[in-house]
Amino acid sequence: MSRRCLVVVVLLLSVSTAACKETAGTRPGAAGAPRSGLPSSMAALGDSLTSGFGSCLTLAACTRNSWSTGGGTQVNSHYLRIRARNPAISRNNHNFAVPGARAAGLAGQAAAAVREKVDYVTVLIGANDACRRKVAEMTPVATFRRQVDAGLATIKKGLPRARVLVVSIPDLYRLWQVGHTNRNAVRAWSLGVCPSLLAHPASTAEMDAERRRAVRARIDDYNRALAAACRAYGPLCRYDGGAAHRVRFDLSMVNHLDYFHPSVAGQNKLASVTFPRRFW
Repeated sequence: MSRRCLVVVVLLLSVSTAACKETAGTRPGAAGAPRSGLPSSMAALGDSLTSGFGSCLTLAACTRNSWSTGGGTQVNSHYLRIRARNPAISRNNHNFAVPGARAAGLAGQAAAAVREKVDYVTVLIGANDACRRKVAEMTPVATFRRQVDAGLATIKKGLPRARVLVVSIPDLYRLWQVGHTNRNAVRAWSLGVCPSLLAHPASTAEMDAERRRAVRARIDDYNRALAAACRAYGPLCRYDGGAAHRVRFDLSMVNHLDYFHPSVAGQNKLASVTFPRRFW
């Protein structure tokens, strides 16, 4: 073989080897997934709102109806919207949301997402930090922020190239506004649904009104903390800009068992208003 031919062969082999390495490093679900383009794996972190709780005609988690990772036929989730354009994400949708979870549990859920090596993570947390037995038991804002930061830090350390969407807490006070004159809703709430906000839902006494305003203010504070935590995370974190909080919920958007958790219609609305128009 001539010297010129030998040089050409060596160059071709080098290019081929580099191409193979690049392909292997960008496989679906890899921790080193590319920053551009649609994700090929995802995980949902949060509480009952993201677990689809109450959306399957029973008061239990129903992840197939989750606004984030749901794979059923009734909710056009983030997962299904992505899958329509990137089939590589098929069956790479993980839901680690836990009914009743508070921000203190976010880091543990984030660790589960790291183990799955996902490249897109949604976070919706905080409703249960406000929904306590009493206003005095709500998570302090500074504590909430530290706990959210801890969860996001777990993602950033374990999945440094993953894209993160932080979603605002829906307007729970709005739910009281539209439901406190509905007999069925009042009966359901009286069984202990979010008592800091919904105890004595039909009462117009100033003490009850003040309690509800305190919960509304705390949720506003939590949302500001979520936005700040996302900014501190860096360019791979995006806050929804309050989109979920601005949804004008009515009783058709919550299930008619506890009149609190999103129905299929509510899950669809959350999916629609929070889905990124572009992926970073």
